[in-house]
Amino acid sequence: MSARLINRGERLTAIERLLFRNGRGLRAVEIAESCGVDRRTIYRDLDTLEKLGIPVTQEDGRFFLNRDYYLASVRMNFNEVVALFVAARAYTRSAEQQNPHIVSALNKLCAALPEPLSSHVDYIADWIRGNPVDRNYVQILETIIRGWVEGRTVRLWGSVSKQGESYVRDFRTYFVEPTTTGGLYTIGQDALTQSVKMLKIEWIKRAKLLDDEYDVPENFDRRPYLENVWGVIGDEGRERTRVVLAFAQDVTSLIRERLWHTSQQIEILPDKRCTLTVQVGDWRELMPWLRSWGTQVEVLEPQGLRQQLARDAVQVARLYAAAAR
Repeated sequence: MSARLINRGERLTAIERLLFRNGRGLRAVEIAESCGVDRRTIYRDLDTLEKLGIPVTQEDGRFFLNRDYYLASVRMNFNEVVALFVAARAYTRSAEQQNPHIVSALNKLCAALPEPLSSHVDYIADWIRGNPVDRNYVQILETIIRGWVEGRTVRLWGSVSKQGESYVRDFRTYFVEPTTTGGLYTIGQDALTQSVKMLKIEWIKRAKLLDDEYDVPENFDRRPYLENVWGVIGDEGRERTRVVLAFAQDVTSLIRERLWHTSQQIEILPDKRCTLTVQVGDWRELMPWLRSWGTQVEVLEPQGLRQQLARDAVQVARLYAAAAR
């Protein structure tokens, strides 16, 4: 049992924080034990929070915060606010699908910034608002995030790629992770196989929140899914693909200076080029990054990746040859 919180204002803040951090809700006795008071006091405090505008709801003897209406209070200094704006701006530049919640978040950041920064953030928010929004994608994302917060399984209908094989999967989200190429993944447990999977949210067609609850295992290691510059890696137990890239002499120093992947091996060739060797789950995630290097990189392995880039190069050459006639 926690030490008794004598100051009622302090206790109200503690109760609000407890409810915010527990997506499945808490019973009055659990809140009372945390605050060191009896249940009758907690019932009065919960009634006070409702009167203060905190959206407290009750279901099956458990108390929740209605997250659709709850506004969390966060104190940040000037530089932290600017850092959040820069991060949001960077994400919206590459995102495959626009998220309207970023616009509303930027509008609120404006209130914490002085001029001329406030006007600039407001301008960016209006600019992003003009981008097309896929409402089905937003609804799917909201459902996945709610399942993550509340620890509830989500049933997903999707495909393994844009034109790939379809699936229906009961999924337990452990976290959501973006990639530098603009994709957004949900990483968690496939309820059927009990193995960790990564699913691209842009390829999910439908999502339904289920009543089945879960906890993220304490021994779950998320580091392997955060380890490389391209974003998340493959599924748990999935065979890795060896990728060998040869970079031109004038970018060798740049390649050597950065950690691109924890599996990387860099070797200097006799002609002053360098090779970067990595083990990845899906080389398709590297495609946009490889294209950005143009003729400064050559794929040596695997053949599938090398052939795909070769076909792309032929198509580009034909396109510009036709334009030059």
